[in-house]
Amino acid sequence: MSFLSRLLQPKVPPLMALWEAVVAEAREPIWYTRHAVADTVDGRFDMVALVTSLVLLRLEREDQRQETAWLTERFVDDMDGSLRQIGIGDMVIGKHVGKAVGALGGRIGAYRRALAEQDAQAAMEDAIARNIFRGDDQDGRAPGLAEAALALNGRIESVPMAELLQGRLQ
Repeated sequence: MSFLSRLLQPKVPPLMALWEAVVAEAREPIWYTRHAVADTVDGRFDMVALVTSLVLLRLEREDQRQETAWLTERFVDDMDGSLRQIGIGDMVIGKHVGKAVGALGGRIGAYRRALAEQDAQAAMEDAIARNIFRGDDQDGRAPGLAEAALALNGRIESVPMAELLQGRLQ
């Protein structure tokens, strides 16, 4: 590759394939149809945050610090771009991105605690009822979504780290 073509070709950010796999998983219709996650901006954020949290927790357990930072950067970049697309202006974009990162951090903590519990299913149901259904799970949607999230976590855990970093979630 010539110097000029390297200079003009945009550089792909680290872990872009993994980020794209996270977003693709979060957009799978089954989350919204079978598990009744709201197909709204908030519901889609909730699913991106859930899948991102599970992947970040795997990276954390494997002591992949640089990769954890890179994936978090992809999350921030994506949230920034998404917020700009819906019309959030430069003057307040930082505040909104900060809230999204704070929400992700809270969910990572909630899902970390749930996965560490002896009854991970019940703990995950509580975390999902709070974080995805905003405490309003009168229809009993949390158990099914918790079961699916735990299954996804199991699949993420079973993927060799090198393949996970290349974007393979299952």
